[in-house]
Amino acid sequence: MDQSSDRKQRRFPRRAAYIIARYTVKEGIFRDIIKNIGATGIFVSTSRGISPEQPIELEFPVFEFENLIRVKGTVSRSSQKGFSVIFDQPIQGLICKEGHFPEIVHESNR
Repeated sequence: MDQSSDRKQRRFPRRAAYIIARYTVKEGIFRDIIKNIGATGIFVSTSRGISPEQPIELEFPVFEFENLIRVKGTVSRSSQKGFSVIFDQPIQGLICKEGHFPEIVHESNR
């Protein structure tokens, strides 16, 4: 699946992000940077070879650094630049209301 068809299938918009995520996949437990985020998925920037179509568990701060979001999902695609994840359940706090994306924290804000 290419990136443009992935975008067309999204139920909710994504926005640029810079958030460190800890995730568990069959290849191991890692930390990498979320580059975009939405209520139903993310893109993680990494040079690691993460296999698509596998389950993934993630934890990362979204609204406050001290409160981690823990989600499960599936790696939907993978490339040399990173991988996309579709969450099993949307993150309710990231659902856009009236066209406005909620405020999220960024690692660069620390």
